Amino acid sequence: MLMKDASILIVDDDQDVLTAVRLLLKTEVKQVVTEKNPENLKHLMSQQTFDLILLDMNFNSSINTGNEGFFWLKKIKDYKSEAVVIMITAYGDIDLAVRSLKEGAADFVVKPWHNEKLVETIKEALKRKGARSAQHIASSSSIIGSELLGESKSMEDVFFKIEKIAPTDANILILGENGTGKDLVARAIHQHSRRASKPFVKVDLGALTETLFESELFGHKKGAFTDAREDRMGRFEAADGGTLFLDEIGNISLQQQAKLLSVLQNRQVIRLGTNEPRTVDIRLICATNVPLSELSDESVFRKDLIYRINTVEIILPPLRKRKADIMMLAQHFSKLYSNKYMKSSIEFDESAEQKLLDYHYPGNIRELQYIVERAVIMSDGDVLSAKDLIFSPIESNTEPVDEVAELKLSTVEKSTILRVIEKHHGNISRAAKELGLTRTALYRRLSKYNI
Repeated sequence: MLMKDASILIVDDDQDVLTAVRLLLKTEVKQVVTEKNPENLKHLMSQQTFDLILLDMNFNSSINTGNEGFFWLKKIKDYKSEAVVIMITAYGDIDLAVRSLKEGAADFVVKPWHNEKLVETIKEALKRKGARSAQHIASSSSIIGSELLGESKSMEDVFFKIEKIAPTDANILILGENGTGKDLVARAIHQHSRRASKPFVKVDLGALTETLFESELFGHKKGAFTDAREDRMGRFEAADGGTLFLDEIGNISLQQQAKLLSVLQNRQVIRLGTNEPRTVDIRLICATNVPLSELSDESVFRKDLIYRINTVEIILPPLRKRKADIMMLAQHFSKLYSNKYMKSSIEFDESAEQKLLDYHYPGNIRELQYIVERAVIMSDGDVLSAKDLIFSPIESNTEPVDEVAELKLSTVEKSTILRVIEKHHGNISRAAKELGLTRTALYRRLSKYNI
């Protein structure tokens, strides 16, 4: 995890030590709490969560073991704390400090220390903590894969929920802005369900016209309409025994909702051009970028359908609210595209990291992915700096004055589309309406500009 996001507790009976460390760290970390009496540890840890604890080896306390540090280190573990512990020791107690590593401490520092060394030790311990946390989540739940990544608290909550619901057949509604990874979550649920060996069928409802809706979902008989040249099963039948993922469900009409509700209630489909019901066994996962508060408006979405598709909901936070995950994702994409384009491993310098962390990502993870891919393609070395990361052509203001008008118009159009989509929080239908486009036309432009 990042040092600037950390809450640190310092426990030492020397007030000079507490003051010195607090002054050193107060601009480096999110929070510094100091405590002279280790017997107050339980109370402090019950009040808030600490990422790291600096713990003295010896105290003038009622615990007279000669090595009080071991006693309190064990107590911290007994309190079920996830904090990493760094022991503070005098030079003559180094052997005890080394022993403390075997007892569960992350590291130790020797008094008197160099400030730079102490900061570096804390930074490394927090970094290892973040890596272990991600590894623990991956090994315990097997939910995090090569693409579904995150170590922020909000994503840990998502992984926990996936772990709980994946083995069930509960209907799932995934909520989140475009580009937040709803597709990846749906696939993770399927892969960790009892239906994993059966089909995973995705339907982009936002791309279906009124005339294609029934044919694509429920199938048709040869001759049912002009272009029906052969019998064809729909997506419900194709997903039989497995998982059906209906993306952009918030954008379908009330008439389409009624037809979908009937199938979900009866678990039977009737192909167009026939009267024969066909039983289907599917696990349903739906996703939308429309907030649940807007879906509950019955003039837009049927409440009985919401209850049918929403046994459990998973809300994916936008990337701007997952700052702790940005560099993990950026490094993942850097490695991915370095391999794809046969380049040596590419890292981010401090200026690049800061630029990535400061950006608001209206396009979420998908936008970060494209930013890193472009930077890797254009890089000449193995380190990316801030100037290598281009967020928007119109913001960079690097377009030549003699650029052709068509390119200028394309740039303006892309910028306008991005702004309107962000204004409507990723709702494609509303953005298309404001832009004077059909949903299909807007999707074509999103594809054209790689948005």
